[in-house]
Amino acid sequence: MRRSLPLLLAALVALVLAPPAQAAPGFAVAYETIPGQGGTPLKAFVVTPTGQGDGPFPLLVLPSSWGVNDIEYVGAAAKLAYQSGYSVISYTSRGFYDSAGEIDVAGPDTVADVSRVIDWGLAHANGDPARIGVGGISYGAGQSLLAAAADPRIKAVTALSTWTDLARSLYPNETVNAQAVELLLAAGHLTGRPGSVLRDAEAAYRDDRFADVLPISPPRSPATHVSSIKAAVMIGNAWNDGLFAPSQITDFFTALSGPKRLMLSPGDHATAELFGAAGLPNDIWASVGRWFDHHLKGVDNGIDRENPVQVKPNNGGGWRSFPSWAAATTRTDRVPLAADRIGTGWPTIAESGTVLVSGALQGFLNIPVGVSTPLIDRNAAAVWRGAVQWSATTVSGTPRAHLTVTTTAAKTTLYAYLYEVNGLGLGALVTHKPVTITGTGARTVDLALEPVVWDVAAGNRLVLVVDTVDARYKGSSTLGSSVAFGADSWLEVPRS
Repeated sequence: MRRSLPLLLAALVALVLAPPAQAAPGFAVAYETIPGQGGTPLKAFVVTPTGQGDGPFPLLVLPSSWGVNDIEYVGAAAKLAYQSGYSVISYTSRGFYDSAGEIDVAGPDTVADVSRVIDWGLAHANGDPARIGVGGISYGAGQSLLAAAADPRIKAVTALSTWTDLARSLYPNETVNAQAVELLLAAGHLTGRPGSVLRDAEAAYRDDRFADVLPISPPRSPATHVSSIKAAVMIGNAWNDGLFAPSQITDFFTALSGPKRLMLSPGDHATAELFGAAGLPNDIWASVGRWFDHHLKGVDNGIDRENPVQVKPNNGGGWRSFPSWAAATTRTDRVPLAADRIGTGWPTIAESGTVLVSGALQGFLNIPVGVSTPLIDRNAAAVWRGAVQWSATTVSGTPRAHLTVTTTAAKTTLYAYLYEVNGLGLGALVTHKPVTITGTGARTVDLALEPVVWDVAAGNRLVLVVDTVDARYKGSSTLGSSVAFGADSWLEVPRS
C-alpha cells in the first residue's frame, strides 16, 4: 500500500489541478525517481507544459522543506507550467519520507542533489540549460542558495523563509532557540532518517554543549558563500519567523552583489507564502513568478525597475518600498535609560511568544504578543518608558540597546523586548532579542534587536523591558544572582 501511495497522489494531483481537456496550454504531472548525488534515489513530482511547443522549456527545481515531501509545491508548479511554460521538478529532500539517504542538514550531498536533479531535468524533462532556476521554502530555500553558490548554471533563485546563517538563527547571541531546535529535531525524527551530523548535533544539544555544534554552521550557511552567488536572488521572509529571524536575512541581502529583491511581511516561519505553494493567490508567489519570468524568460514585467526592498509593516498595512534596506531608516532617536537593578532567574509576563503560533496570529489576524506593563514584576525586569508619541510614527529598521551591565553570575541571559504601549499600559510586542553574557563584573552590551517596520499610533509610547527568562529560549540565568544597569545606557530607535 505504501508503494502505491505516490502513484495515487500523482493521479489525484493531475485530476484536481488539470485544466479542461480543451484548454491550451496545459500541463502533465508524473511521479519519478531521480538519481541524486551518488545515485541516491530521490522522489519527485515532475510537472511539464503541454500544448506550448516542443521546448526546451525553462527549468525550475524546487527542493522540499524540512519534514515536507514532494507534493509541497505541486500547486504552484502546475500554475508555472501551464501559465508560463516552465518545466518544474518538486522533489523530496534527501533523508525524508520515501527519498533515500539520510538527513545531513544541508550538507554536501544534499546541496549536490540540486545539481543532480538539474541534470535529470535537462535530460528527461525538456529543460533548457540556459534558463535554470531553483527555489523553495525553508530547508528548500537554504539548499537553493547554497546550490546557486556551487552551480553556475543556476540563473535565478527564490528563497522563502530561508536561513542564511545557521548559527545566528538557532543560537542568537549564544542563546539556544530551544523551541525552534526541538521543533526541527521532532520533525526530522518523525518524517526522516537523521544522519550522523544531525545525531551528533542533537546529542551535543541535549548535553548542553550547543557551542560544539557551531562548526557545522559555516559550510551550511549561504552567508559564508555569498560572494560566489551570481544568480539573481529573491528572498521572502516574515518579521516574526521563529526559526530564521530577519536580522540574518537583511545582512545577507545587503551583501549580495547581483540582482536582488527582499520581501518582508507579517507572519511566522513559512506562513506568508504557505498558500501560494498550493497554487492559491499570494503576493509572495506572484513575485516568485515575476522574478523567474524576468530573469529566465526575459519578460519585461517591470520587476527590475521596482525598489528591491518591499516590506509590509508588522502590525498591518500595505507594501512599502525602499531602494535598499539601509534606506528604510532615515533617522534615529536616542532614548536614555535610567539605572536599575533586577534579580535573575525569575520569569515575568514579558515573553517573546511561541514559535509558529505567535507569528501566525500576528500575520493572519494582527494579534500581537501582548503584555500589561503595570503587571511586570519590577524585581525581575527592568522597565523603561519612552515619551508619549503625540503624532503617529514608524519604527523602521533595527532598534539597538546600549546597556552597561554588572552581573554577579558566571552566565546570565538577558531578553530585551520593545513594546508599543497604550494609555492603559497594554503593550504589543514590536521586536525582541536575547543575549547571553559570560563572566561576572561590569561590561558594555550592544544589543541589536530584530529588524522591524511597525507603525506606532498617536498617543502611544515605546517601552523597553529587559528580563532574564523566556520560554522560547534555553537561557543561562540562575536564581539568586542579579544584574545592575548603569545610568549611561540608552535605546536607539530607527525611524522612517
